[in-house]
Amino acid sequence: MEPNIAEIAQRIAAMRELCEISVEEMAEVVDKTPEEYIEYESGELDFSFTFLHKCAERFGIDIVELLTGENPHLSECTLVRSGKGLPMKRRIGFEYQHLAFNFKDKLSEPFVVIAPYIEEDQGAPVRTSTHEGQELDYILEGTLRFSHDGHVMDLGPGDSVYYDSSLPHGMYATSKGGCKFLAVVVKG
Repeated sequence: MEPNIAEIAQRIAAMRELCEISVEEMAEVVDKTPEEYIEYESGELDFSFTFLHKCAERFGIDIVELLTGENPHLSECTLVRSGKGLPMKRRIGFEYQHLAFNFKDKLSEPFVVIAPYIEEDQGAPVRTSTHEGQELDYILEGTLRFSHDGHVMDLGPGDSVYYDSSLPHGMYATSKGGCKFLAVVVKG
């Protein structure tokens, strides 16, 4: 079941208040103006993975707690069957399946990501974002245009890229059927 935007916004607002963090500080954490941040916290705008990741890091909690309100509880092993990861639809049609949502104290956040083919993206500059840590993206199906700190490369099945995610990075699918890839975000 897809996490509800309004419920996620409520959890973010509650955590900010519980942690006694000002709107201005959180806005700085997520690289938004205070006015924009309030729109997110009010549930008026959908969240990107980067926004949620930065909030969870600042609050000192697992991103899954923001998404579901539940604290992961497994500590030795977790099995996620094909297509049964915790779903997230973030960033203009990108679909994420969290592959370790029940595992607590994770050192990384593993996802299967489906990037849609969007005609307007083709040939356009890649929209970028940043977050602490490192990331590995491994292409499973389709092709992807990837940008890291101004360097653009095209990736296909079997290709991978490992990078410092505190530098501007982003991607979009270049194959008509979209692109499916494994993304592993290693915490900073």
